[in-house]
Amino acid sequence: MFKPLLLAAGVLASVAGCATKVENPVDYVTFRNEPLVKQVDKGMSKQQVREIGGPPSTEMQRTNVEGTCNNYVLNRDGHQQPYHVSFNAAGVVDGKGFMTCEEMERHERAART
Repeated sequence: MFKPLLLAAGVLASVAGCATKVENPVDYVTFRNEPLVKQVDKGMSKQQVREIGGPPSTEMQRTNVEGTCNNYVLNRDGHQQPYHVSFNAAGVVDGKGFMTCEEMERHERAART
């Protein structure tokens, strides 16, 4: 009776490990040559970013520092990837990356604590 119980517990433990899901896996290779990724650099204006990437999906006020952040959704071959471009209070790029503005804000907050 004890052996089947141990076997069942072992199977459940191994299956639970398989259920782990990565929330937003980043596909750097597929999107590395997208204009927003390749051409946008720190110090660019909002207008320059819009000329490269078009209007963002959403724009939000930043909460950790003064400024705004634009969310984009990159699309290629049926794959989608969130991407953000953040601007300081002067309206120039101070960051970008493969996550949403909200995720970037959470990471900044966590780094301060």
